[in-house]
Amino acid sequence: MSASIDEQPAGTRGSPVSRAALLAYLLLIVYASWFPFSGWRSSGMSPFAFLTLKMPQYWTGFDVMVNVVGYIPLGLLIVVSLYPRLRGVAAIVVGAVLAAALSGVMETVQNFLPSRVPSSLDLMTNAAGGLIGAFIGNLGARSYLNESRLYQLRQAWFAPHASQGLVLLCLWPLAQIYPLGYMFGHGQVLPIFSEWLSTWLDQDIDLLAMLRPGAVLTVEQYWLSETIITACGMTGALLTMLCLLRQGAPRLWLLLAMLGAALLFKTLSSSLLFTPANAFVWVTPGAQGGFLIGLIMVSGLAFAPLVAQRRLAVVTLVLSLLVVNSIPVNPYFVSTLQGWVQGKFLNFNGAAQFLSLLWPFCALWFLLLPSHKLNSR
Repeated sequence: MSASIDEQPAGTRGSPVSRAALLAYLLLIVYASWFPFSGWRSSGMSPFAFLTLKMPQYWTGFDVMVNVVGYIPLGLLIVVSLYPRLRGVAAIVVGAVLAAALSGVMETVQNFLPSRVPSSLDLMTNAAGGLIGAFIGNLGARSYLNESRLYQLRQAWFAPHASQGLVLLCLWPLAQIYPLGYMFGHGQVLPIFSEWLSTWLDQDIDLLAMLRPGAVLTVEQYWLSETIITACGMTGALLTMLCLLRQGAPRLWLLLAMLGAALLFKTLSSSLLFTPANAFVWVTPGAQGGFLIGLIMVSGLAFAPLVAQRRLAVVTLVLSLLVVNSIPVNPYFVSTLQGWVQGKFLNFNGAAQFLSLLWPFCALWFLLLPSHKLNSR
């Protein structure tokens, strides 16, 4: 019988975490590259015409930096995911080629999006980022996976089947970057579906109005809704972490670190995407009440049985999804959005929206998987 991952000697293990992270990052790149997914049409030119056109006359150092930096993690994750099957020069070549091929596909499809402009400069800078990432990944693959302090902590603190969950937990703070109508109100998909249906059917479609015709909320109802959404979204995310922890792990510090990172990203994104004066625009009465209730719920469940933690994580995430998709957008938040200029952050905002929309659904998928063996620490 073949040895399990934990029993394999150092230097021969693959990494489920890196493969899960690679899949998540691939989806982020696809969403960011094709955002906002509207206005698809053919330009009448060859999809590969951008390869032979002259370099764009107008470009900035910021554009080049973003294109290079955005593909460095991709190249690194490809190499680390292939380790130990591929090492050395072969791993670098494969990582760089796959990153460049993905960029080529992204640029080619952008021919059919009126809001995007394919460019050979983007392709070259993305490929350069992939090559740099592949080189970095090859230099430290062994230490990243088998010899690092992080790997030792992962083994000591988290359950053996926590790989996908760890990626989800790392993405939760990043999901706060996209402006949300309600604190921790991820998964608000009805407006997106309404927009897509309106485009496809060439008429105004409002799924929320169909579900709740004539719904008009008072200030108190908006307040209560945000309290429920904040408390449930926060509790579901933190209980997901608790489901992954072994006995003896520093639960309090890990929960505080995850929650602190989420609030930090929320504050920084509000400051950068709007104005510094709006850095704490998310601190509303409803959010404050939900935050306090969430802390009380998590504190009471910190030492509950794993089965209870997992089931309540599912319940709170589902309740948050139901509420956030059954109430209108807060009109105060709509007025705040008037100051949001996406501009050159279009790719970044697309990736952030992707995380915001899908995170609770991915968390539910993970929590309902039968293979976690969550009954053991």
